[in-house]
Amino acid sequence: MHPFTITPSTSESKRWLTAAELAFGGAVLVLAGWLLPSLITSPLNWVLAVLCYAVTSVLVMAHWSDGALGWANRVTLTRAVLVALVAGALANEAFIASPWLWLGLAVVALLLDGVDGWIARRTHSHTQFGARFDMELDALLILLLCVGLMLSEALGGWVLLIGGMRYLFIAASWPFTWLSQPLFVSLRRKAVCVWQVVALLLALTPLTDHLTASLLAFSALVTLAYSFGVDGWWLYRQAKHG
Repeated sequence: MHPFTITPSTSESKRWLTAAELAFGGAVLVLAGWLLPSLITSPLNWVLAVLCYAVTSVLVMAHWSDGALGWANRVTLTRAVLVALVAGALANEAFIASPWLWLGLAVVALLLDGVDGWIARRTHSHTQFGARFDMELDALLILLLCVGLMLSEALGGWVLLIGGMRYLFIAASWPFTWLSQPLFVSLRRKAVCVWQVVALLLALTPLTDHLTASLLAFSALVTLAYSFGVDGWWLYRQAKHG
């Protein structure tokens, strides 16, 4: 080999592989936005969608160092593209003109939530990063649905607590570190999460009147607050007696 030849390190090559996959996802986002002019209608819609995907990509680059994403994470990246489109359509309330299409994107993103986990189990490629990537996209999508509900039904800022409660819980764990301890597996927690999503989707359909949408959103908020309260109390007792 020529003495002046420079070969990239393995870690650098892996980062380029990750960046290439993320860039491909960005190209898919642009193509999808171009094919959905009723949702991505203005420069502001484009900016919001691209910004959402760009932030996701930066976080992936910061926390994934194994090169190619693998099929499970690629499905999750597809979800990230859909979530970015959902976010972009919120600008100028563009989604209100095509509510079924907007909800359709959200539903597909939610359904793919089970696909990436299934692939990870089948291919024995389950990672802590993949689980966290999946969970953070779920949380972001729920928050975006809350924003959509606030804009379309004029329910008020309280509806954002549904999507924001998890982030508030995380923020509270900074001064109260016992809140960041692992939780036990809970059927109640899973049921509340499912109802939260179902209630938001039902409230957002054009077939739902304002009162029903309000009641659905309120039920999601109450059950979620109860669930977080139970978990918080359990963590407090564990810390106190641990």
